[in-house]
Amino acid sequence: MNILQINSSARAENSHSTRLAAEVVARLQAINPNAALTVRDLGSNPHPALDEGALQALFTASEQRTPEQAARVALDDALIAEIQAADAVVLGVPMYNFGVTAQLKNWIDAIARARVTFHYTENGPEGLLKGKKVYIVLTRGGQYRNTPTDSQVPYLKTVLGFLGMTDIQFVYAEGLAMGPEAEQKALASARSEIEQALAA
Repeated sequence: MNILQINSSARAENSHSTRLAAEVVARLQAINPNAALTVRDLGSNPHPALDEGALQALFTASEQRTPEQAARVALDDALIAEIQAADAVVLGVPMYNFGVTAQLKNWIDAIARARVTFHYTENGPEGLLKGKKVYIVLTRGGQYRNTPTDSQVPYLKTVLGFLGMTDIQFVYAEGLAMGPEAEQKALASARSEIEQALAA
């Protein structure tokens, strides 16, 4: 088994989403002792945004790219190779201003590539990243689960499903900014969900 852990918090330390994602990974490794792990920390090693230069590079034939364009495309290629190789994907996803972090959005923009991770058929789009189990740890300062203000879950279901990843397990840690007692309750609840999701 190949496990890919994606940390998307801007915090280098003291990130609840990163810690809880690591706990999911630890459970997966306990169940699969020979699993290989790749960790991509988008906070300490942010991926560049999809800007005009990146688009020009992507839409230029590989043999015609400048060295700078080739280097830019290679950055995306590395992320695509990681997600293609993964059997299990663990995403640490804090909520920033009701959405995913810019770091995570840049990662998604990098791995979503036509004719590589999805393509269009006569019946519509088809995702090419199939057969993967995805665990998403959601950390929020307030309470948003199953409310209209939770834009993260619909977005992640839509974009990952578009790429072929439909087997998704969400873990929630909510109320983290509502006082010490609420924080401890949120973390305990999240750890209980992890235990249930990965019961051996």
